Amino acid sequence: MKVLAGDLGGTKALLGIADLAEGRPKFLLTRRLASADFSGVAGLLEQFRAEAGDALRGVAAACLAVAGPLSADGRRVRFTNLPWESDADELSRQLGMPVRFANDFAAVAAGVSAVAPEQLITLQAGAPVANGLRLAIGAGTGLGVAAVVGEGRNLRILSSEGGHVGFAPANELQDAFAVWLRREHERATAERAISGMGLINLYRFLATRETPEDPDPLVAADPAAVIGARALSDAGSLARKAAMEFFACYGAFAGDMALAFMARGGVYLAGGVTQKLQPLLLQSAFLTAFNAKAEHADLAEQMPVLLVTDPEIGLAGAAVLARPPDS
Repeated sequence: MKVLAGDLGGTKALLGIADLAEGRPKFLLTRRLASADFSGVAGLLEQFRAEAGDALRGVAAACLAVAGPLSADGRRVRFTNLPWESDADELSRQLGMPVRFANDFAAVAAGVSAVAPEQLITLQAGAPVANGLRLAIGAGTGLGVAAVVGEGRNLRILSSEGGHVGFAPANELQDAFAVWLRREHERATAERAISGMGLINLYRFLATRETPEDPDPLVAADPAAVIGARALSDAGSLARKAAMEFFACYGAFAGDMALAFMARGGVYLAGGVTQKLQPLLLQSAFLTAFNAKAEHADLAEQMPVLLVTDPEIGLAGAAVLARPPDS
C-alpha cells in the first residue's frame, strides 16, 4: 500500500510517498518545502502534487502531522506558528483520497514503531518488557510527550500535554531557576525549562548570576541555535554550563514521565534540541538524573532509554498513521 505522509511545521514542510508493504515505511519520494512560501496547506499540497507527478498513482490515503491544536473531531487544525487553518475534508476532495490530521508529536510517537535499529543509540539497556508501553519524549521547539502501545494495525498513540506539567527542580540551582521562571512567566512548566525556549531561559537565568558572554547570543535571530553551537565548541562557556544543566533537568523529567506511564517498553528521546546537542547529552548527567528516583531508582533503571537520531521520524510516523483502519 502506498500512502502520502506530511510533517508540516512552522518553518519547513516535509512531504513524502511511502510504501507500507513491508510494515516499516519505505519512502519512494520525499520533498522539503519552505512553509513561508505558501498561504496554506492546499497550496503546499498542490506544489507537492506537481513535483510528485506519476508517483502519486495508487496512493490510497494521506496523513498530515500538524503543529497546532486539532478540533475535537480531529478534522480541522489551526497552526500555532503560521497563519493557517485547514480542513481535512476539503483536502480529501482536493487530493481524491482520505486525509487525516495527526498532532505532530503523535506522529513522532508513531515513528518509534518504524525507526530503524541503526537510528537508535542505547543510553540505558534496562530490562525491556515485550509489548510494554513505549514513551516518546521530544525536546525541540516545545516539549512533547506521547505513549505508544501495540504494533502494526493494533498500534495506538496516547497523546498528552505532559510537557506542560510543573517543572520539578532537583537541586539548589534548579530551585532558583524555578523561582526565576515563575517571576518571568507566572508558572514554571517543564516546557519552559526543557525545550529550545527552555535552553534560552536557562541561559538567561545563569547570565543573571554570572558575567554574560560577549557577544550576547540572546540578540541573535535564533538564540537557541547560537547557544547550542557555543555549548558544543567551548567547554568553559556559559552556554556549555546551561546545556549541561539543561540535560540534568531533561533527565529528571524523562525519568518522572517514565514512572508515570510505566514505560517498560522503553523511553525514546527525539526532538531537534536532543539530536543537535547529542554529544553533550552523552557527557551529561542525564541518566543520573533519570534514575535518581529514591525508593523507585531500581524501577527507573529497568526502563530502557534510547536516543533517536532520525531527524525525519515525524514523517515516518505520519506514514504509519496514514494506513486506513480497515486495510
